[in-house]
Amino acid sequence: MDFDYMIQYAPLFVEAAGITLYIGLMGIAISLVLGLAMSIIRYHKIPILTEICGAYIELSRNTPLLVQLFFLYFGLPKLGIHISGEVCATIGLAFLGTSYMAEAFRSGLESIPFSQTESAEALGFTKVQIMRFIIIPQTFTVSIPPLCANVLFLIKETSVFSVCAVPDLMYVAKDLIGLYYKTDETLWMLVIAYLIILLPISIGASILERKLRYGRFGNSSAL
Repeated sequence: MDFDYMIQYAPLFVEAAGITLYIGLMGIAISLVLGLAMSIIRYHKIPILTEICGAYIELSRNTPLLVQLFFLYFGLPKLGIHISGEVCATIGLAFLGTSYMAEAFRSGLESIPFSQTESAEALGFTKVQIMRFIIIPQTFTVSIPPLCANVLFLIKETSVFSVCAVPDLMYVAKDLIGLYYKTDETLWMLVIAYLIILLPISIGASILERKLRYGRFGNSSAL
């Protein structure tokens, strides 16, 4: 194991990890917002929009991210639309992530007893107030486990961003292997970089899930 090589090129992995994490978090943030909106549309069964959301979810979840990125990066220029690799990666991750987040939120929404909505209506709450103060807070609590799992899944999916010429972790690793043939050392640095990114998120998600599960806010019997 050539440790001098690993020390010399570690800064490249640090820089690539920053790019990977930035694009990943941007895509995840967008997918959370759009996923919540989509789940609310399906929860209320809004005509036409519900069918569109259902079709989108099936399309997104049943096509690989790599194919979606190929379409964005190589297909759109054929239509005269040119966007950078970073933007392609963000859009692709958000496109995939929105469907997974929507399903996670939908499961949380459907777990809330309808009697709570009826009680709130009897007290004079509007539909917007019911969603804002009663349904959505509980939905987030119930949805924490699948949401955290989706976050980890989407960050791992960033490993295919190199097809868009994004200088992420995988891109740097492949470049270094091609230049110096230090496969073992490079792959070890790649594994360590992903562990540094993913392990804190995984531990934080476990702690958050545990606190909400046993806390009063996350206990449905206390509502």
